[in-house]
Amino acid sequence: MVSFILYFDIGNTSIKVGVSRNGDTPAVYTLPTDAGLTADALGLSLLALVRREGLEPEACAACVGSSVVPPVSRLARGACERFFGRPLLLAPEDLPIPLENRYARPHEVGADRLVGAYAARRLFPDAPALICVDYGTATTFDCVAGDAYLGGLICPGALSAAQALSSRTAKLPQVDLAVEADRPEPGTSTSQSLSHGFVFGFAAMTEGLCARLAEGLPGPVTIIGTGGFAADLARVARCFDAVRPNLLMEGLRLLYEEHAGQRPGTTRSPA
Repeated sequence: MVSFILYFDIGNTSIKVGVSRNGDTPAVYTLPTDAGLTADALGLSLLALVRREGLEPEACAACVGSSVVPPVSRLARGACERFFGRPLLLAPEDLPIPLENRYARPHEVGADRLVGAYAARRLFPDAPALICVDYGTATTFDCVAGDAYLGGLICPGALSAAQALSSRTAKLPQVDLAVEADRPEPGTSTSQSLSHGFVFGFAAMTEGLCARLAEGLPGPVTIIGTGGFAADLARVARCFDAVRPNLLMEGLRLLYEEHAGQRPGTTRSPA
């Protein structure tokens, strides 16, 4: 029986679930973070994902995750216990993140930001400093120097901003963030004006903020993009050294391996 690990990125808009066999790159699925979600509903969805991957629930070696939504964390813990017989190990409470946290109030930093920063440091160990740009519900810029998490910036998210604009303007269409052009052009339609404004506007914001942040960091600075919008934006933004769409999932895997002292999937023991 092939063993596997479940990884969870529990966010305000969605729950990303990674299913990884024997430490392989996870197959990632996205579930909505619904207000009416229950532990049983989540557990049944997880069972369907696992079985779609040709796996059996009793072969689950561990459940590992990060969350910025405490009520959903509790539901996920219940789902993992009931349907897979495994505790959900959450970073940083169950799996401490080995970065010095220099936030004024360390507990205020979202676990997703810390896990992403940790993943960047482990994946790019020789970089004096790093900036992780994560395009999610919000766009976050997180700075790492040495083994210290320095903090960062929080800006509007591209999809959130687009939805907010469309919902408050009767005549504006939904924004299409898929743009084929390599540079902005004067829009000759409302749709083109919106699309180019959003895509190249966020590209300019990313380039400008990364350049300004880098001025205060030891160089050279490695800039990493992640999140659903990162791959599209990296085509027109000129600041990225790497794009890792599932950086947080990579961080959870590395964090679990570091704490377990072994590659995941070789045993059912979480530590």
